[in-house]
Formats: sequence, structure tokens, C-alpha cells
Amino acid sequence: MQGQHHQANGVKKTGVRVYKIVILGDGGVGKSALTMQFVCHTFQDYHDPTIEDAYEKQAVIDGDVAKLDILDTAGQPEFTAMREQYMRQGEGFLICYSITDRRSFDVAMEYKKLIDRVRKRDDIPIILVGNKYDLEKQRKVTTEEGKSLARQFSCPFFETSAAHRHFVDDSFHTLIRVIRQKENLTSDEMLKNNTKKQSSKIHTFINKVFKPRS
Repeated sequence: MQGQHHQANGVKKTGVRVYKIVILGDGGVGKSALTMQFVCHTFQDYHDPTIEDAYEKQAVIDGDVAKLDILDTAGQPEFTAMREQYMRQGEGFLICYSITDRRSFDVAMEYKKLIDRVRKRDDIPIILVGNKYDLEKQRKVTTEEGKSLARQFSCPFFETSAAHRHFVDDSFHTLIRVIRQKENLTSDEMLKNNTKKQSSKIHTFINKVFKPRS
């Protein structure tokens, strides 16, 4: 299900809010398998790690319809020059590692630093995902280590299995909830600021009108 080019943040198709989601992680951690399970409910055991694909998926999350515009990024070092563009465009990010691969866990921190550097802020919606939960006997990264890194990121954390569809939907749906929560907080803050400005203008007007004459 090859998607089309990403659109401007928040642009609606047929009245449905579109969320631009970017999947990040080292090559071979299962980013494409997670995406395919979420979008198509199928498990793809192998995907060329040098290929980037875009997908679309409509879902009802907490009673509201959302269309996820998902960019499944290449995880190979030679593609680093392309990263800044989609780092700027993404509204939310899934940072993935494999619980069977210590290096991929270490690389997850580098992706978070890259997001912070490109966006020049540290409150971008993120979900940390430890994939390949079904390969417990090959585990190299403990659950507690994943939780600890998520606390450093100040973000939700899931251990997933693309093969068994374990917490796949939860990861994507939670990211949309985090984006919505941030939007609501931003809207509330803007409303408060506008109310303060309006109140200040009224106060200034009253002082001018009722200023005692000397």
C-alpha cells in the first residue's frame, strides 16, 4: 500500500484529521513489520532496509476518526542526509529498537537527540517501542532498561511483537493521543494568553475613560 507524498500538518482529507507519523530506528528492528501489521494486519518477515515507504491508515481512536500518514524510514547510515527533512515534517515519532539487539537500543537515543536538534525543542510527541517481544530467549535489552530510557525521553513505552501483533495498535494509537493532548494544551494556552491580552486591553480602556481629571 504505497502512500502519496506527505501533506501539510493537520490538512484534512474528506473532513478527517491527518496525522503525519514517522517511524525511526536502526535497520532490522522491524519498523516495516510493525507498520504492515498496523496498516494491513499482515506480518512481513523481511523488508529491504534501504527502502522508505509511505502508508495511510484510517482508525477510530477514542471515538474520533484519524487518518495516519505514516513514513517508514530507512534505517541505514547512508540515508542520514535525508533525515532532517522528515524530522521537520513529522508530528509524532515512533522510535524503535529490537530487544534482541543492544546496538539498536543505543541508537534509539541518537534518534531522540536528532529530533531535539532539528526541531529545537524537547516536547515533540514520541513513543519508544521495543520490538520483537516474541523472541524472549534472544533478549539483549531488559524491559526495565526500556522503561528507564522512556523516562529519559518523558514518553510512553511499549514492548511489541509485530509477528504476534502484540501492542502494535496500542503504540500507534497512543502516539495519536499524545499529539492530541499536546494540541489541546497548546489551544488552552493560546486561549489563556488571548484572554489575558483582552483583559489587559479592557483594563487599559477603563483606566483611560475613568482616569481622574486633575
